[in-house]
This record gives sequence, structure tokens and C-alpha cells, in this order.
Amino acid sequence: MIFQKRSTRTRLSSETGMTLLGGNAVFLGPEDVHIGINESMKDTARVLSRMSDVILARVFDQEDLEILADEAKIPVISGLSDLYHPLQILADLITLQEHFGYLRGLKIAWVGDGNNVLHSLMIGCSKLGIDLSFATPKGYEPKATVLEDTIRFAAKSGAQILMTNNPVEAVYRADAVITDTWISMGQEREKKERLKAFQGYQVSHKMMKEAGADWVFLHCLPRKQEEVTDDVFYDPERSLVWQEAENRKWTVMVSAEH
Repeated sequence: MIFQKRSTRTRLSSETGMTLLGGNAVFLGPEDVHIGINESMKDTARVLSRMSDVILARVFDQEDLEILADEAKIPVISGLSDLYHPLQILADLITLQEHFGYLRGLKIAWVGDGNNVLHSLMIGCSKLGIDLSFATPKGYEPKATVLEDTIRFAAKSGAQILMTNNPVEAVYRADAVITDTWISMGQEREKKERLKAFQGYQVSHKMMKEAGADWVFLHCLPRKQEEVTDDVFYDPERSLVWQEAENRKWTVMVSAEH
């Protein structure tokens, strides 16, 4: 497991999940390996292929994951990159499937940053035919290339996609509302600017009055209070965040077995 970025859920779910499968997980953090400094990602991939059965990599650059996948002789699982976070969205979709009993026919709303989690949600929903509306502040929209792929996949699946800068419009009649951090790792210097830009994006019961009657809330964690109010985040009937967190383990186990 290569971790350029720290994580509670990704590391714990991977290590406990691999143990449950009867395997062993070896953690390689920034202090353990010097990828790109003393050894290239290409060479790292070839070495790990000789000593491991699968690689899980949580990296900054999507390009590093693609190099790993191209050069490794064993499967590579994305634990996160600056562009995507597929394991998180697998967990989110499993959580919604468990709660509602179906996915196609749901409307999911995203309120927050146009980040890697949203990118994966866009791809997942558009491929599976799940309606998605997402609201981001101006200047914080998702990448154009991801939006292009989303539109193309949605045309085939029938998913309805709405992009807006109005969070109330996004949550209108939504079955599930999802948010995430406004300030990802590496963006700490932008904190003041981002907090100002995201004013009005805090998920609250007031905002959720526009959502569907049986709405639920998801957050990939860790959560900060400016992103969602306590009464929504800790709502025992509406918030599925702890079930969502647990499902990170089952999704990484399935990915490793597959």
C-alpha cells in the first residue's frame, strides 16, 4: 500500500479488509519510500510486482497511478488521486443500495467542491443511470474533461445530469445529498479564500427542506462543521455516514478479490 497522502479510512479499511481475506497488507508511507526522488514510479511498480500480489496507491497525481498500472504486472487499485476517488464512490453507492434497495431511479445531489470525489460520483452515476445534480461555487466546478465523459456516459445510460452554482437548486427533490471537505490536502494555503467562496454551501435542515421527503445524507469524512450542521450530520435517521465509512472496508475487499 503506497500512501503519499494520510488517511484513516483508506488505511484501516485496507489493512483490516486484507486480514479478513487471509492476506497481509504492508503500509508504505512517505517516510518509507521516496518515489520520484530516489526511485521512479516506473521502477517502483516493477519492484512491487515481484514482491506483492496487488498494489493499492493513494497518491497526489493521477499520472502516478497510470504509470503504476502500465508498468506493474499485478493489479493496481486507486486509493485516491487528485482526479478520482473510486473506492469512496463504490462505498457510497453500496450504502444507498442498502438503504433504498435500488440505485437506478434515485436522484443524488452534491453540494460542495468540484473535487476528486465529485469526479468519481459523476462517472459512477452517469454510467449506472442515476440522476445527479451538483452545485459548486463559481470557479470551483469539476474538470471539463470529466464533465465531457459524464455527458457521454449519461447519453447512453439515460441519467439526467444538472450542473449549477445554486445548492438549493441542486438538492431539489434529491433522495441523497452528499458533501465533502472544501479544503483538500495541499490546498491549505487557499483556506481563507475557499471559506469565503463556499458561503451558503453548508448542508442544513433548512437547505434539506427542498430535498425529497425521504432524503439521506452522506459525507466521506473527515467532516468539518462549516460543511454540514450537527443536526444533519448526527441525525440518526437521515445520516448514513457511519454505514458509509464501514462500507469502505467491504469495497476494498471486493476490489482486491476481483
